[in-house]
Parts: sequence; C-alpha cells; structure tokens
Amino acid sequence: MGTASVIGGGASGMMAALQLARRGWEVHLYEKNEKLGKKIYITGKGRCNLTNACDVEELFSAVMSNPKFLYSAFYGFTNADTIRFFEEAGVPLKVERGKRVFPVSDHASDVIKALSRRMEEYGVKTHLETEVSKVLVEDAKACGVRVRAVGNGMRDTSRGRAAMDFGKSVRRDSAGPEPAFVAEEDHRSDVVIVATGGLSYPLTGSTGDGYRFARETGHTVTPLSPSLVSIRTAEDYVPRLAGLSLKNVEFTVTKGKKRLFRDFGEMMFTHQGVSGPVVLSASAVLGKYLKPGDEDKDGPAEGLSAWINLKPALNEEQLDARILREFEAAPNRQFKNAIASLFPSSLVPVMVELGGISPLKPVHSVTKEERRFFASRIRQFPLTLTSLGSFHEAVITRGGVQVRQIDPSTMESRLVSGLYFVGEVLDLDALTGGFNLQIAWSTGAAAAEAVSRRQQ
Repeated sequence: MGTASVIGGGASGMMAALQLARRGWEVHLYEKNEKLGKKIYITGKGRCNLTNACDVEELFSAVMSNPKFLYSAFYGFTNADTIRFFEEAGVPLKVERGKRVFPVSDHASDVIKALSRRMEEYGVKTHLETEVSKVLVEDAKACGVRVRAVGNGMRDTSRGRAAMDFGKSVRRDSAGPEPAFVAEEDHRSDVVIVATGGLSYPLTGSTGDGYRFARETGHTVTPLSPSLVSIRTAEDYVPRLAGLSLKNVEFTVTKGKKRLFRDFGEMMFTHQGVSGPVVLSASAVLGKYLKPGDEDKDGPAEGLSAWINLKPALNEEQLDARILREFEAAPNRQFKNAIASLFPSSLVPVMVELGGISPLKPVHSVTKEERRFFASRIRQFPLTLTSLGSFHEAVITRGGVQVRQIDPSTMESRLVSGLYFVGEVLDLDALTGGFNLQIAWSTGAAAAEAVSRRQQ
C-alpha cells in the first residue's frame, strides 16, 4: 500500500478518498474550506439530487461532453451502486419525477454526513482550511503536494484538533485587515488525485485551482463556460415578468431549420432572462452557441430562435376553440379583460402587447385572423437569447481537462504518472437530474480502484 493526496473535499474527492482508504491506503484529503462538501449542500435546492435511477445506458445520453469517455467509469460504479452505497451508509433514498434520486429527509447535509462518517471509519486524514498551492512532479511522476494553511490554520479533523504544525517555511502575508502568518510545506505521497471541481459557484471554493494544476503539469484545458445556468434575453418585457414561474410549458430553441433543444416542464422569468429546470437543461446544449453574460456587450445570438409554448397540451385548433369560448362567454368584454383567465395576472399585459389586438377592442369585433395570430403568440411566446448567465450562478462548468490526456479506465494522466483527475475538473458535463453527481461518484471510484492496484 502507499500514501495518496486528494485535493478537494467535494463529491468526487470524498468518494475517491474513502474508497481508497477502504482498500488500505493512507489517504490525506485537503480542503481549503472550513467544511467538506460545500457545493453538495446547495445542490437540488439543498435537497441533493445525488443520482438518477435510469438504466445505466441512459446515463450516457444525458452527458453532453465526451460521454464515451465515461463507459468504464459508469459501469465500474453504476447509479445502482451509488444508491446502494448511500443506503448502506444510513441515507434512505426516494425516487421522484424524472427518476431523480433524493434523500428521504430532503436534506443534502445527510449526504455529507454519510460521506464524512465513512471517511472517518476508513481512517481518511481530512485537512480542512488547507489549500494546495502546487502539485509536485519529479521525472514525470506525481510525488506529492505543496500545502498552506488558510483561515485559522490547518485543521486536521482526523485528529480532532486545529494545528499549525508545518513550521518549516513560514512567511509573512500582509493581505487582510490584520497581518497573518501562512505556512507552506511539501507533503510527499505516492499518488495525487485532483478533485477540485470547476468554476461554478466560486463562493463554495470552486475557483479553478484544478485547471491551474493541469496546465502546470503539461495538460490542456478546453474552453470553459458556465452550464446548467440561466439564459439572458433581450426583450424589455422579460424583467417585468421577473419571479413568474410557469409549469407545464414547452421551451424550444432552433438555429435556422435545425432544432437544438425542446423540452417540457417548469421555468421562470428573472430580471435578466429565464431560468428554471427546462432552461438549465437547455443551457447545457447551447453552451457552444452562447457565451457567458456581459451586460455591456450582450446582443442577440446570431441565428438562434427561441420561444415558449404556453399551452403545449392544446393543438392549434383546440387552442383557437379555447380562446373562442372565452370570447363568446362575454362578447362585449374588452380584449384585455377577456383573456385574463388564460394566463397568470402578471403575464396578461405582456400577452396583450404581443397579441396585436387593441386592449380596448370588444371581443365580438375580433376577427378570426386576429384571433389566430394571438393564438400563435401563445404557442410561440418569443424570446431573443443573448448569453448564458455567469459562473456565479452556474451549477456546473462546461469544459475542463482534455479527456484525451486521461486514461478513461483509471482517470490517470497519460502525461504524468500517479496523477489523477476526477469529477467536474474534467471536460465532462451533463443535464440536470443527478447525472453530474453520478459522474463525480463514478470517476472518483474509478481512480480509487486504479490506485489500489498500483504496485508500490
């Protein structure tokens, strides 16, 4: 057996650490935050959609970037394995719409506690408030990490105490309101596993450290952009609808004659555009067409058309009949009042503007052509897409360490022996529904399995 350094206490890092420790390795996990799994705490709106209960083959269709790379990882540690792991770790699970898997408690904290408890049982040495500044490489082989304490100093939870026990390379750091001492020290290990996450939700600690480690060790990082994120729009009526949620609608995006995305479900308007489950899924597909938002430079994305079908359950004739019934019920009502029952109240003024009919016109005077045009606006509520939201609100990062430089069966670098990359730091991203966390569990487990087979 040997010693492993795991950089990052998120989903993939914790899975890799505990699976490797379970196999007898001495594992040191370094997390610069004051606690583990900060990003897991906010996934699924704090409920943690930890995987999807679909057939294994369906996992691949939900992966947007490099799905074939995940073949060995997904079959080595399947979604069924994930479900079994957490239930055996004391987290009862439930399956909801779309086969999304959540803790019965609806508390993401239960997932973190289970992982932390398992790591402690297996003897993982967890170092909180400890930042890795460099991956050490000698003769094209990873040989450890350079670490420094942050916050109140290195906290080693495996020993239940806080300590500043580096002591060999102390320097004065003038940053901050009061002078602070920051110690740096090289920690040697046989392998290094990079599980630092991406750039999304930087307040959770995802600040791109893993990409720097990759570049410094000779790896290529593909272009990075936010994914599973809101989409900004150009229409001036969208901010007026901010906060309005729509259920059972259909969102469609095309480029020329090619349909890029269509899905049915929930979405909502924001001050800058649209968000919600359907839109987040769309952003995963549209990353190659839309850039991250810049309010000073946003403009219509060339060639893209988008719209919402507000009444997807009704075909064209059925919708016309539905509108006609409203008109016939009170033929002398003004148009703006006659359509009030068709939409949420905040949407009515916008639909009046888009409908092409005078708001004061009695509905008995509305022509068939006017009624049909109004129906077309209901079936194709127009949106002009300008950009993706920022990394600060994105669920995941699109792009990352180029997978051609990584062995898909082991997650080991093809360039540096003993160096592994797992989870979101890789050029892997998927739709919503628990698929991104499954990537984290599977790649973390794959690295641990591979490391455990190394001959020391």
